[in-house]
Amino acid sequence: MSSSDPLGATQRWRLDLAYDGQAFSGFAYQPQHDTVVGLLRSTLVSTLRLSEEPVIVGAGRTDAGVHAFHQVVHVDLPRTTNVRVLEGDRLANSLNKQLRGRVQILRAEPVSDDFHARFSATWREYRYLVLENNAPGLNATNTWAWSVAGPLDLAAMNRAGEVILGTHDFRAFCRRPSNSVAGEPLLRKVLLAHWDRIDDQWAMSPRHVPVLRLTIRAQSFCHNMVRCLVSSMVAIGRGALDENEIAKRLESGDRHQLPQPAPAAGLALIDVGYDDA
Repeated sequence: MSSSDPLGATQRWRLDLAYDGQAFSGFAYQPQHDTVVGLLRSTLVSTLRLSEEPVIVGAGRTDAGVHAFHQVVHVDLPRTTNVRVLEGDRLANSLNKQLRGRVQILRAEPVSDDFHARFSATWREYRYLVLENNAPGLNATNTWAWSVAGPLDLAAMNRAGEVILGTHDFRAFCRRPSNSVAGEPLLRKVLLAHWDRIDDQWAMSPRHVPVLRLTIRAQSFCHNMVRCLVSSMVAIGRGALDENEIAKRLESGDRHQLPQPAPAAGLALIDVGYDDA
């Protein structure tokens, strides 16, 4: 239901949020599992005293263990329910009190009915962190970065990143959706893909090993796309995979004998872009 319904019963809201993915079985709603959307739905019910859980639409789904520093969702909320909470910053503050840090509402604002968290988005940007040389550290390290054998050839990894720029068929680097046709191309347009080496300022490892960071932006991503690309690019950086292999797989669509997807914990959704910002 939206505010264009005959009774004008609802108002569409945009919620910007962040979360630590290790605490959830993914972003999307799953009745038998603890997910970000499931927690948001139940929290909205208790905060606004709704009679039923509302439908929440996100800019994109994140898997179990994947973090988000800036996710965007929309939800249609009744105009007449607990109206005082729907004023100014009160909704965000009220939700954050209930969420107790598991999810942080960064912003909550009413938007027009034509805003759609997923379809209005023009790009998504992810970040992936890699620690070289099997850097030891706290257990927490494994929830934010992937520790791999190194050293890694950063220049070779960036040459691999240049290959994926533009529109390509990423079948070899994605898990095919269950409702898609076998052999159908999975076309995605990548706008940015760049690795850089940054200081370990948070002391994620006791030796302060530099962290390799992939920044990748695309109009949209298919399932496991970033993690599959990361594992292949890291293999190239180690010299275990030929630099030309990514170009070959984009052409053939064949995933056979490519590395398994990189761990979820190193991945984070950093931002979502819209035409108005």
